[in-house]
Amino acid sequence: MEVTRLFDLLDNYLEKYPNQDAALACKREGTWRKFSIQEYVELTNNISYGMLKMGIKPGDKVGIVSSNRPEWNMIDFATMQIGAISIPIYPTISQDDYRHILNHAEMKMIFIEGKELGKKLKPIFLETKTLKHVFTFNDQDIEYQYLDQLIGNGIKYPQPEKLAELKASIKPTDLATIIYTSGTTGYPKGVMLSHNNIVSQLKNLESTPAEWSKTALSFLPLCHAYERMLVYLYQYLGMSVYYAESLGTIAENIKEVHPTMMSAVPRLLEKIYDKLFLSGKKLPFIQRRIYYWAFNLATRYQLEGMNGLMKAQLKLADKLIYSKWRAAIGGNFDIVVSGGSAIQSHIASFFSAIGMPVFEGYGLSETSPVIAVSQRGKHGRKFGTVGPPLPGVEVKLGERDEIICRGHNVMLGYYKDPELTAQVIDSEGWLHTGDTGKFTDEGQLIITGRLKSIFKTSFGKYVNPQAVESKFTESPFIENMIVLGENKKFAAALLSPDFVFLKSWCIKHKLQYTSNAEMIENPLVVKRIQEEVKHYNHFFGDFEQVKRYQLVPEEWTQQIGFLSPTLKIKRNVIEEFYTDRIEKLFS
Repeated sequence: MEVTRLFDLLDNYLEKYPNQDAALACKREGTWRKFSIQEYVELTNNISYGMLKMGIKPGDKVGIVSSNRPEWNMIDFATMQIGAISIPIYPTISQDDYRHILNHAEMKMIFIEGKELGKKLKPIFLETKTLKHVFTFNDQDIEYQYLDQLIGNGIKYPQPEKLAELKASIKPTDLATIIYTSGTTGYPKGVMLSHNNIVSQLKNLESTPAEWSKTALSFLPLCHAYERMLVYLYQYLGMSVYYAESLGTIAENIKEVHPTMMSAVPRLLEKIYDKLFLSGKKLPFIQRRIYYWAFNLATRYQLEGMNGLMKAQLKLADKLIYSKWRAAIGGNFDIVVSGGSAIQSHIASFFSAIGMPVFEGYGLSETSPVIAVSQRGKHGRKFGTVGPPLPGVEVKLGERDEIICRGHNVMLGYYKDPELTAQVIDSEGWLHTGDTGKFTDEGQLIITGRLKSIFKTSFGKYVNPQAVESKFTESPFIENMIVLGENKKFAAALLSPDFVFLKSWCIKHKLQYTSNAEMIENPLVVKRIQEEVKHYNHFFGDFEQVKRYQLVPEEWTQQIGFLSPTLKIKRNVIEEFYTDRIEKLFS
């Protein structure tokens, strides 16, 4: 059947892949709970019936606040197939952001993870005048209804004719979902996406995913447009989607599921890379030499142009080392899709060499989300690029090399904010991304930075901080970094060390590790970091070099609000937290 609306994915899957072992799966009480496509469709329809019984109508807003789980997908489709609007919300945002989203969207019904989140949100629920129904996934609580009750209502009061009528009335150009983006300032903005916005992506991405893949592992938040679209794509292609239990269990889950495809963010791949690098330190001398020969060889892997000697060396390295890494990781990967931020070229080379081919993509929530992505075929993939623009998407460079795009992927606009919409989508339909870039001769797009992040020193020189940060964080000593210097005489930086690596370095040098705060003041550590800064400064012109820096004892994580769900640094949050330190850098 032809897929033109998002909920058509279910009927398409049922028609083309009825015998797939599992459409969706998750870990429950230590075992994988699998949902067949037949069960998936039945539960989704029963949720729709339950919603109709409770008075949910086309255009009503339905929120989902939960980590990844099969029921997330069921509610998403159940909402959209009755013409209501699905609104995913991160479980980790602030009270103020919850308050804004629920009231701004005029939420009618909301599903939350459990009663703990319910306690946190109760005051906000009371303030949201439009909110009529709150459901939990896990907990049966007298204060809130729970999902099984809604499903039971649907079983008791089925309305298949009404559902079919509503589905038939929904057009591909109709609003399907509103995604509230966190942004860097102010309240979250509601990105309105139509069915066609996302379905067009699926059809144009069909040839990019794994050629023989049947199983995908998902662990990035479904609230994020990137992971959500990929999970739609997996279902469009008839793949089984297994949800990891948590970020901490990814390695274990990969070994259990043996996925052939997954998405990742660069930071996760960097952590695997660092762990493999450190593992060789414990080996005897001869084995260690072989190990690091293979390791360094992998970072020089190229998709084209390698000579016969290099290919022979890689084949030997695969037999001696890489095959063992793959067995340890547990994957059977044909493709790993990396997005959220740029991945360093040598890391993309490394993973592709060891049998985890990295395909990089780029986009925004406002572009549904893909603008460009690595593809199979000639000039479709090159390390250091995000590939060519997606078919049907026009991309060009505007003023100051800003990436602007136009096509089926551009959002309908920001919800209730035509003025803000007009600021990013011009009169000719070009969406201004705020990112800067350039093209290779073959047409692949390279992301060079963020327009708002680029600053001018007091000498009138422009500095792209993300280019500097990306290079410096190649150092195993530097986990995260922020470069500053707007209207200052020089560029300066805050460095958050990789404390896991630092501990291993201290052990090797017989240096007692006490605490993060004490170690970054230790003269030996200070001297070693100075050497790293000096080394990486050589890659930049004088005005771009980091002239002053400070080490900070905090690990920048999602939990403390310093990193986004895709592990990008939140510059405004970090700058506010370290105001005093930043002032000292320039004093």
